[in-house]
This record gives sequence, C-alpha cells and structure tokens, in this order.
Amino acid sequence: MRNITIGVLVGLVAASASAQLLPGGVGQLTGGLTSGLPLPGGLPAGLAGAASGSPVIGQPLGGLGGFVGGVVPDARRLLDLRRTRLNALVRANPMTLDADTDGNPVRRDELVAIDVDAAQVATARAAGFVVVREDSDTLVRVTILRPPARTSLKRALALLRSVLPSAAVDYNHVYEPAGAALQPGAPPRSATSTTAPIGLIDGGVAAHASLAGARIEQRGFAGPVAATGHGTAIASLLLGQAPGFAGAALGSSLLVADVYGGSAASGSAEAVARALAWLDGRGVRIVNISLVGPANLLVERAIAAARDHGVALVAAVGNDGPAAPPLYPASYAGVIAVTGVDARDRALPEAGKARHLDFAAPGADMAAALPGGGFALVRGTSFAAPLVAARLAADGGNIAAVSGEARPGRGGNLGRGILCGGCRNTDPALLKKKRG
Repeated sequence: MRNITIGVLVGLVAASASAQLLPGGVGQLTGGLTSGLPLPGGLPAGLAGAASGSPVIGQPLGGLGGFVGGVVPDARRLLDLRRTRLNALVRANPMTLDADTDGNPVRRDELVAIDVDAAQVATARAAGFVVVREDSDTLVRVTILRPPARTSLKRALALLRSVLPSAAVDYNHVYEPAGAALQPGAPPRSATSTTAPIGLIDGGVAAHASLAGARIEQRGFAGPVAATGHGTAIASLLLGQAPGFAGAALGSSLLVADVYGGSAASGSAEAVARALAWLDGRGVRIVNISLVGPANLLVERAIAAARDHGVALVAAVGNDGPAAPPLYPASYAGVIAVTGVDARDRALPEAGKARHLDFAAPGADMAAALPGGGFALVRGTSFAAPLVAARLAADGGNIAAVSGEARPGRGGNLGRGILCGGCRNTDPALLKKKRG
C-alpha cells in the first residue's frame, strides 16, 4: 500500500470566551492549531492529532499532520490509529468519558432516552435509574439517565432497553472534529443584512483580521464559548477576506454553535441536538457539521426533525480512511456527505467513507486562517464541507442547481462531482505572513 507525504501538524491551545458577536474579541488563542481539541498531556507521538512542536507556517495542518515522517499510512494502519486515538481520548478523560462496545467515546454515566413519557420515566426509576436532567431545548424531548449503582454503562443500556422495550435509548456519544482549520473573514456588513445565515456546529471561532468585517454570532452548548483552531478555520473558509484570500460565502452571516467549550471530552450527542434546535429556531436553513462519530439515535432524530423543518445539513465524511466504519452524521439519510480533493482534483487517500457520498470540494493544498493571525495550509474533509455549504447557501439550498455545477475529478469516489473548485485559496504570499 502506498504512503502519501504531507507536512507536520501543529498543536492547539483553546481559551474560553463568552457568547458574543464577531468582531469584538471572540476569544484569544495562545498557540497553534490542530485537527481537533487538546487532550491533557497531548497524544502519543505518531498519532493523528499529535502536536509536533511549534506552528510552522506553510506546512499542512489537518487530521493527518501529526504522523511521524509526515506520511499518510495505508487504510489498515489508519484504522488502527483511529482506535488508538479514541482510546487515548477516553483514557485522558476518565472522569467524564467511557466507551461503548465498539470503543467510541461516550459521556460517562449518561444514557439518553428520547421522547419518553412520565410512565416510562417511572419504570426506569423503579429499575434503579436516576434522572440527571430533562432537556427540552432540542427538537426532540431528551431525558438523561444515570445507571443504577455498581452497574456498568454497557450493562445499564441493555437493562434500560429491556425495561423500556418501546423507547428509543442510546449512549450520549461524543463527536470529533473531522480536520483542522481554514479561511479568513468577510467584508464589513451591517447587522441589518437580509442574507440568510449559515449555521456552523463546531468549536468556537477566534478573532482574526480576516474575520474583522464578518457578522458572526456564537453560542456555547458545552459551557461558555471557547475559541478553537478548527472552528476558526471553518469560519474563515466561509466568511474570510484578506489580500489574496476570500471565503466562499462572502455576504453571508454565520451562527456558530460551539459544542465543545474548549474540551475534547464534550461534543456530545445532546450538545449537537441542542445546537441544531437553536439554529433551526433562528431560521438557519443551511448547517455545516464538520464533526464525525458513530450512529446515535438522538442525533439521528434531531437531524430528521431539522430536515422536516427545511434545514439542509452538510457534513464531512472524516479522515480515518476507507477501512474505517461509515461515520455520522454524514451517513444519515438526507445529510449531504462531502469528501475532499487535492489540487489535482484527486480524492484524498485518507478520506473516510459514508453510506452515501454526495459531493467533493477542495480539502487540501489551500490556505486558511490561523487563530491569532496569519495563514497556514490545511488538509482534511472538514475543510471541503463548508465550501459545499457555501454553494448551497448561494443557491438557496437547491440541490438540483448545485448538482448541475459539479464536475468530475481524477480518481476515487467523488459522489456527483467537485463543487467550488475555484474556492481554493493558494496565494503563496499568504503563508509568508507572520502570525500577529
């Protein structure tokens, strides 16, 4: 199997920021940018997402940049590294995370019951479950239950399903960012803009000169908004504007739902569901989700409810290679699944697969904004998804019209074809600028 050489990934340091509008100091970062969020002590050397010294402007940033030697392993090795990465996340957060039967991270001591009535809650209580909270700020009614004493989460789920056989119950899975960071800001626009906003479910967005004129509102769903490299990159891809650089959705506004609050142990199914409800309530009709994780009943039902309200959802397929299991939410019916291509219009070899694939867009060999200032190259399906979201927003969510723009690539499964090929920012002068 072949290896593909890429550059070194840098580390992310996220800092808290309260919900706010951009501009206006949307959180400050001290450090670089990674494919996700920081783990206490970092990841072992050689794993996807591992830091490799200080930020190096001009080298690719993305989900695979942390591999020793800067190479993309073959599909089997990618799958092994995915398992190791998820295990490391759970081990680094023993007080807040556990794992399901497939090793996916879940919130410790939390099971999700969807749209259960008072009688079903009483039955669960009689079986020893404790109601932790009831969440009505979602598109479906959610009850979070704690397992009976001295019962593992896996056994508790089996027990809950046996006592509530007609109920929809599941783990509270945790979702990961599907890549690193992207493009800067947009021109100044007034708060009275009539352009329909684009929604972003991700980490928080940091201040950056290229976003100084962009209209961005943020709200936290895992505590106060905390700026991240991943969220900043995605926002810049949409709204960024600087000499030699332009986002794909200039003229739009952005509503950012931060489901992490600066912690890799967040990003739960419950947070994603609450974020969708907020965006739907604010009238957003195009939502970008550059996050990946396993199938989850709460996320599935929240997405179905949002789609019933006319919301189009765009999601990245992830970067764990073709041997990894199909990831969600990209794999859900009706979600627009997006993969990435390089500058030669070739499918990224590390791109994951979904149960269906709709489009491809540039996901490598392009520049994006770094928190704190400056630009860097980025790589990953995370960065392709917002370009597709931008095209959908421009066409009012008309899939047929967007599909007519798609053009073929040069290898690999690209769905209906490549969108927004001209959106790749490649001006080398960008990468010579120092971070400010």
